[in-house]
Amino acid sequence: MLLLSESDVRALVPMPDLIAAMRAALADFSSGRVQQPLRTVLEVGAKKSFFGVMPAFVPETGALGTKLVTVFGNNPAAGLPTHLATIVLLDSGTGELRAIVDGRYVTEARTAAVSAVSTDLLARPDAATLGIIGSGVQARSHLEALGHVRRIREVRVWSPTRDHCESFARDARKITEAAVHAVPDARTAVADADLVVLVSSSREPVVRNEWIADGAHICAVGACRPDQREMDTALVRRARLFVDSRTGALAEAGDVVLPITEGAIDAGHIAGELGELIARRVPGRESAEQVTVFKSLGMAVEDVAAAHLAFQRAAARGIGRGVVM
Repeated sequence: MLLLSESDVRALVPMPDLIAAMRAALADFSSGRVQQPLRTVLEVGAKKSFFGVMPAFVPETGALGTKLVTVFGNNPAAGLPTHLATIVLLDSGTGELRAIVDGRYVTEARTAAVSAVSTDLLARPDAATLGIIGSGVQARSHLEALGHVRRIREVRVWSPTRDHCESFARDARKITEAAVHAVPDARTAVADADLVVLVSSSREPVVRNEWIADGAHICAVGACRPDQREMDTALVRRARLFVDSRTGALAEAGDVVLPITEGAIDAGHIAGELGELIARRVPGRESAEQVTVFKSLGMAVEDVAAAHLAFQRAAARGIGRGVVM
């Protein structure tokens, strides 16, 4: 059995390769080539933390595994990330344990890689201004990933904690040629932006319809439960909406569920899954002025595909720790 650390995974799967792997995983999922149930989520403790179990199997590649993920909002006070994860890979022929892969970085990077796929498919080709709401690890990962599919010239970032926002801006200037600005409010961050990334921890809308320019593409990542959302109803109703999984979005995405509950939209407002767009079974952007939204929840197949790629490369290159069980 192979044990792969976060540093192992970072070295084995650079972002361009991960974007390509996520594109393939999304296409496999929407084509029915993946076995994946809706994730099981347990609420933990009085502070309503979450523990999720996310299994998937891709018969074509033999990738079989489960991600175990926790979301504990108070972890930063203990010096820990809010999101922690471990991915277990099994032999699809015998069920034998093949690898244990650190899943914290996989979760961070594959989420941004999927957003990059959506940006490549849906954003205008000349999109160059990026507004980011949030300044944590997903903000940094999205800045890197989107830079592989669009030439970003300006970045405006806002988050509620000013010190975090300014720290992100300083660090971002070291990894991008774009001009990076920490701005005083969310509206300034997204005004006239071609690309908008929502990676906040808010349970209520952080952007409003009237702030978003015609032609923008939005990657909505942060709200992952049916009672949470980052966009107001008017924005969701205005936009051409894409998801990773219809089933998942209709069960878990408050940005979709709440407008449906309000009667503003119905399930048919979802234009398609990204995998359907990759396969050209549904059209994408229909005009330069149209606002497009990708509502991201994350899927087990993304984690298992990323971990499987890391495992294959590690085995071929002799990377990682071998453990006798």
